[in-house]
Amino acid sequence: MFDFSGREPSGGERAVLVQLDFGEPDLAERLEELRLLTESAGGIVAAEITGRRHSPDPRTFAGKGKTEEIAAVCKACRADLVIFNHSLSPAQERNLERLLECRIVDRTRLILDIFALRAESAEGKLQVELAQLEHLLTRLVRGWSHLERQQGGIGLRGPGEKQLETDRRLLNKRVRLLKERLERLSRQRGIQRKARQKSEALNVSLSGYTNAGKSTLFNALTRADVYVADQLFATLEATSRRLWLTGTSHIVLSDTVGFIRDLPHPLVEAFQATLEATADADLILHVIDSASPARDEQIAEVEQTLAEIGAADTPQIMVWNKIDLTGVSPAIEFDECGRIRRVKLSARDGSGLTLLRSALASIAQEKTALRAATVSSAQSEAKTIF
Repeated sequence: MFDFSGREPSGGERAVLVQLDFGEPDLAERLEELRLLTESAGGIVAAEITGRRHSPDPRTFAGKGKTEEIAAVCKACRADLVIFNHSLSPAQERNLERLLECRIVDRTRLILDIFALRAESAEGKLQVELAQLEHLLTRLVRGWSHLERQQGGIGLRGPGEKQLETDRRLLNKRVRLLKERLERLSRQRGIQRKARQKSEALNVSLSGYTNAGKSTLFNALTRADVYVADQLFATLEATSRRLWLTGTSHIVLSDTVGFIRDLPHPLVEAFQATLEATADADLILHVIDSASPARDEQIAEVEQTLAEIGAADTPQIMVWNKIDLTGVSPAIEFDECGRIRRVKLSARDGSGLTLLRSALASIAQEKTALRAATVSSAQSEAKTIF
């Protein structure tokens, strides 16, 4: 089944989206997410193709009949590329390109492309390049497949496999160089991290599903001006600002990259440095799009990724954002032990922000008091010894 509006897309590359149903929940939300990813990468959705399968086809992922349907739609839409909302193997990608005579992009490659568009810092660009090269290395044979035919002919005489091996060696050398540079930067951050841990500041990290409103909340709390857009992965770099609240001046708030379902593990590894702001935080504000129909699934995805980066046990407050879209009143909720569990607010219109500021100030004061008590205890012990 496919959906084609019949309108001629203008600007950007024309893309045919493919979402197959293997019995997973929220198929409509997954397809909508793919649309947003495509638009975030600068593409134009020309058509959407869906279908049901028991399992992926080893050769083409979609199967013979569905592949023929995709080919017909691509021809009718004059598509530039086909985007699968799935991870494809190198062989499946090559087979599909040959059968469809069209560029194939899977979910991992699409997200990498968006990351490449968003990366601004030197380290972010290094992280993106490393992830892209490691992804490319598994697919390198495709790029040189025309050189492997040694039967001759105009444009086909040449180094063939020798060129492929040369290119692979060059890429491996570049990968090693990038890893060395990132390792040096990681050591520098380790020194900075130890200094932060010794300070009295409460380090708070904004985490959550992409497009949940983290950057809007960050700007509202800190009066900063970080980039905000109704796009997936609008924020890629970690940004930190000091948060000034009545009764305390020891809060540092960090805005970080959003998470997304089925985030490929290599991407988590590549952006470990960016995610360290979350892993090393004293407190995580888990920002949730309370108006999203896939809210519960998005919460589960974020919790899973937090566990993957070693932040599962970090204290957390759930911030139910976008209550202006749901009609819910601002509120603060506590668990059975009296700890703040949830704050309901709207970062866009400001309702409920006072509740969150009050909660952060209270937690920061508790940390300051605890640190003072610890220092006092240590000094008393030292006096007793001497």
